[in-house]
Amino acid sequence: MDRYIDLSGFYDRPGLQPLKEQLQTAFSEYQSHYKRVYRCLGAAGELRRDMNELLTAPAVQQKLAKRAAGIISRELKKPAGGDGRADQRFLSAVTHKGPLTLWSTVEAQAGRVYELADSSGLAHHLLNPILTAGLAAGHQAVACPDPMAPDRLAHVLFPDLALAFVSSSPEQPWPHRAYRRLRLDAMVDADACRAAKPRLRFTRRVAAALTEEAVAGLAQAKAAHDRLERLYNPFVDFDAVMDTADRLADEILSLDRI
Repeated sequence: MDRYIDLSGFYDRPGLQPLKEQLQTAFSEYQSHYKRVYRCLGAAGELRRDMNELLTAPAVQQKLAKRAAGIISRELKKPAGGDGRADQRFLSAVTHKGPLTLWSTVEAQAGRVYELADSSGLAHHLLNPILTAGLAAGHQAVACPDPMAPDRLAHVLFPDLALAFVSSSPEQPWPHRAYRRLRLDAMVDADACRAAKPRLRFTRRVAAALTEEAVAGLAQAKAAHDRLERLYNPFVDFDAVMDTADRLADEILSLDRI
C-alpha cells in the first residue's frame, strides 16, 4: 500500500514569510538553469543519434550481430534455470562535475569485464542481443541506459555470472585492465567515415560543446539550489523530521517480520 508523507508541517511558515521574495527568486533561477540544461542535452543527444545513424550501416550491424553471437555462445550458453529478469539502472550520468560513470559499481559485481571502446554510439547494437540472450537463459541482468539516449543501452551487467559489458570512451575510459577489450570503432566502414569526415567532426565538436554548456548549467543550478537550502534550513525542524524517518523505518522493517 502506498502512502504520502506530508513534510510541510516541519517548516516554520511564519519565520519564512519575510523571505518569500528571496525564495521565489532563487527557485525561479534554479528552474531556469534546468530548462537550459535539458535543451542543451536534448540537442547533444540528437546530434549523437544523427552520428550513430550515419555510421551504423547494415554491414556494420551485421558485424556487431556476429560478434554478439560469438559472445553469447561463449558466455551465456549454460542456462541458469528460473526466469530471467532485468532491472534498469543508470550507471552513467551528466553531472555538475561533468560526465560520470560509477565504475566502482561494476567492480563490485563483475570479475570479468568486457570493455567496448566506443566513441560512435555502436554499443547498443552489441548489447541488446546479449541482454536478450541472457534473459532467455534465465540470468539476472542490470540494463544500464545511455543517459543521453535512454532508449539505448550503454552497459549490461550479469551479477549472477560476475560478468559485465561496459561502454568506454576517451572521456570516460574503463580504469582497469579489461577481461576483453573490443574496439567497436574499428567496425565502422572506413570509406563511409572518410566521406562523412567533415560532418562527423562538426557533430562531435558541437555535441561536446553542448554537453559542456549543460555541465555549466548544472553547476549553476546546484549553486541556486544551495542558496535555497541556506534560506530554508534555519526554519526546518530537523529533529522532528528525523523522528518521523525513524518511525517510518521501524514500520517498514516490521513488515519483514510479519
